[in-house]
Amino acid sequence: MISRRRGKGAGILGSLCLVGGLVAGSASPVAAVGENMVSQWDLIAENTVVGSGVAQIEGLIYLSYTQLAVYDAVVAIEGGYERYGPAIDAADDANAEAAVAQAAHDTLAHYFPLSAGSLDTALAASLASIVDGADDISDGLDVGAEAAQQIIELNEDNDRPDGEPFNATSSFPTKDPAPGIWRLTPPTHTIPQIPWAGDVAPFVTASGDQYRPAPPPALTSATWVADFNEIKAMGGASSTLRTAEQARIARFYTANVPRQWNIMVREIAAADSLGLLETARLAAMINTVAADAGIAVMNAKYHFLFWRPVTAIDPGSVTNDGYGPVPGLTDGNPATVEEPGWRSLIGTPNHPEYPAAHGTITSAVAEVLTQYKGTSKIDVDIHGFEPTGAANNLDRVRHFDKANQLRADIINARLWGGVHYRNSTEIGVDLGRSVAKYDLKHAFEAVP
Repeated sequence: MISRRRGKGAGILGSLCLVGGLVAGSASPVAAVGENMVSQWDLIAENTVVGSGVAQIEGLIYLSYTQLAVYDAVVAIEGGYERYGPAIDAADDANAEAAVAQAAHDTLAHYFPLSAGSLDTALAASLASIVDGADDISDGLDVGAEAAQQIIELNEDNDRPDGEPFNATSSFPTKDPAPGIWRLTPPTHTIPQIPWAGDVAPFVTASGDQYRPAPPPALTSATWVADFNEIKAMGGASSTLRTAEQARIARFYTANVPRQWNIMVREIAAADSLGLLETARLAAMINTVAADAGIAVMNAKYHFLFWRPVTAIDPGSVTNDGYGPVPGLTDGNPATVEEPGWRSLIGTPNHPEYPAAHGTITSAVAEVLTQYKGTSKIDVDIHGFEPTGAANNLDRVRHFDKANQLRADIINARLWGGVHYRNSTEIGVDLGRSVAKYDLKHAFEAVP
């Protein structure tokens, strides 16, 4: 059983509308595959959470609440794996499908009360589809309700800042203006995205800074010069060195992250004909490990406050944001040459650069798949954005045979998109792997 620490952000500045990078998307939902009750409620959870307008790492946190409640409910009835929360006394004949539906419903309704009506309708439809007797269903509902309540209680002080909407920003320790210090980025110069998430108590790891990496490279280092020059050449909106396919790959990863990983969960469950227990475990592992990786990377980002490529390459891109002078500062290194008007291919996210969030989370998920499948040959399809399609679509599919192919893809994609230096995503990949290995060693393990 996991005993969670509690913590939250403070010093509220207001709410924000996110742009670029790790932002919430409103893509049309991808239909649940198969008749598995966990998959059905995974889709309902995805639509509820993403549809609320949460920031993407924030969304992974709320999806984790839901999937952990579902996981604990099924484990209470079927056994087989270590529970996450306190033990639940389940009747021998408790219906696991009913438990799944009730656990997901209650958790989502608690955190997203504006969706209560649609969640009630979905719950009624789920229960109507169950063929077992009323007593078995009633016992299952009791288990699901208890699982949800326990997850809610474990996290009662571990949410976004009090009274604030989704995407709430918060105060964070700043640094004196200097070369290398993060500035708000064009074109919108949007205020900082969810700094409080770095102070959230992780689900399994001991703290958000447990695997905090070493500082970003010094601006006098060979690594910095190589990173600066490579992304300037390859990541700019008007780059002539980047191929059309590389640009498509960069845009592929502008898709909504929670949707990408939960679509994958449902497709694996359908392809492998997983039952309730295995599907619940996979969904809980993917979302929880991804959320812990997200917490770790936000903790590091707001600790180091390293500047984005756009403000390093074009110091004139900054505005009067309170973080330094206008125009911005140069790195002072004669081996790099700034370029007025340089802009990244894809929108720069409104949080600090180091390390890369996409690299961290993607690598963590790759490690989950490796351990879940028992091999680095993960053999999965990932859905992402197709530039020729509608806004926020997930129409393009990329296949990955091995975990490290996926990791290499995200490193290149963030470079080609112009939003992360190569070194930053490589460090993120290492961070995500470390978080995942720890989480999977301390949770979701099989029991006799």
